Amino acid sequence: MALDPNRTAVVVVDMQNGFCHPDGSLFAPGSESAIEPVTELVAAARDAGARVVYTRDVHPPEQFDDNHYYDEFERWGEHVVEGTWDAALHGDLDVREGDLVVEKHTYDAFYQTQLEGWLDSHGVDDLLVCGTLANVCVLHTAGSAGLRDYRPILVTDALGYIEEEHKAYAVDHADWLFGETTTLADVVFE
Repeated sequence: MALDPNRTAVVVVDMQNGFCHPDGSLFAPGSESAIEPVTELVAAARDAGARVVYTRDVHPPEQFDDNHYYDEFERWGEHVVEGTWDAALHGDLDVREGDLVVEKHTYDAFYQTQLEGWLDSHGVDDLLVCGTLANVCVLHTAGSAGLRDYRPILVTDALGYIEEEHKAYAVDHADWLFGETTTLADVVFE
């Protein structure tokens, strides 16, 4: 899959301590195993001159106090609470000045964030989406990208997950409905 680095960004979704570190509140071994391929993809993108975006799922402690229905703490327990070690990006990631770090409060990295404006201002059309969890924040972010007329491409071997079937569902759903899929080895910048 050939991509123009000037029009491409790698979107690294929620590779945070809470999900990727064994001491994290919602640790999944599949998320920890995604760290190496994610860092390889980011390195290749940097070498080619593509942009890099990291998202952080961050919840103020009181975020769901007065909600009628949507309450991630009820569903998942308290996780990635604002200002905690849990909410920080994993230390093995190569976050640099010039990368965009998007702080989000839902599964979708476009919802009430600066992501769309930043991508548009940098002329980005194609998004290589990786990170965790494949069937939650990755899938919702990629779907939202497609609805905004970006080309979301899930990098299948750089996705974290709780269960293998969750990852398989996300990849199949994305490929069928709103995006494309590829592997790290098949990403080529031209």
